[in-house]
Amino acid sequence: MRALLVVNPAATTTSARTRDVLIHALASEVKLEAVTTEYRGHGRDLGRQAAESDDIDLVVALGGDGTVNEVVNGLLHAGPDPEHLPGLAVVPGGSTNVFARALGLPNHPVEATGVLLDALREGRERTVGLGLTSGTPGSEDEAVPARWFTFNAGLGFDAGVVGRVEQHRERGKKSTHALYVRQVVRQLFGEPHRRQGMITLEQPGEDPVTDLVLSIVSNTSPWTFLGNRPIYASPEASFDTGLDIFGLSRLSTAAVARYGTQLLASSPERGPHGRHAVSRHDLTQFTLHSKVPLPLQMDGDHLGLRTSVTFTGVRRALRVIV
Repeated sequence: MRALLVVNPAATTTSARTRDVLIHALASEVKLEAVTTEYRGHGRDLGRQAAESDDIDLVVALGGDGTVNEVVNGLLHAGPDPEHLPGLAVVPGGSTNVFARALGLPNHPVEATGVLLDALREGRERTVGLGLTSGTPGSEDEAVPARWFTFNAGLGFDAGVVGRVEQHRERGKKSTHALYVRQVVRQLFGEPHRRQGMITLEQPGEDPVTDLVLSIVSNTSPWTFLGNRPIYASPEASFDTGLDIFGLSRLSTAAVARYGTQLLASSPERGPHGRHAVSRHDLTQFTLHSKVPLPLQMDGDHLGLRTSVTFTGVRRALRVIV
């Protein structure tokens, strides 16, 4: 088996020595080519090259969720074809690693590499569903390119938090859970539409849901992690179903206290609920419209402002070695 290892040298939780150890371990089982990413989008380019190659069987992403997202978008640039495209494997190296942990992998890169090596020897794999978006930007008329996401996306509040975190990272701050918590608070007090949301959810055959302040789209569960604590916005979300969405129509102080507490106490059996909460499960396609341009994030990557985004749940889109 020939494999391409895509290494993000800026991965938060791996040192150069650790990466060397992981590379040697993987090279003991497969014919390995390791490439270090050099610019934003390089993982996507490498994934596309692997998809167009005739002799690469597996792409291993060593990095955080952003690295995984880039590789997936490269692999699927011409659409899903799990029978013929290279499989994907993930070695977590970021601060949160939602996709890897949702697959059941350990959060430690060395332990995850051990699981991956066992999976390769035993031929273990699964085919997972993914989310796909298309839409229009916030200030222009032309459409933006379609993009895949692996575990979640959001229009509005949570995407604003992601944008704030990215600004701090560009200034040299390390991505930590404490940084995210601080930016949640700052985004909350800076949110101009806390009491009257701008987002409308439309899905075929259903009445629209209007005035949402927050919209979180999940392709799996949990939605994210706070340290080692899993947070479940849509507990029923799964790689084996369509997409789920959780929305809130108010972010008043009382609503934040209520739903924030519910999120922290959420479990696979019960997520946040109440009269300001909206939950939908196993959707094939829906659209979020906004009265004003709002930030969009996918897999923790801030993608600018959007006024309309269509989400499609694509089942059995990609083979993953687990």
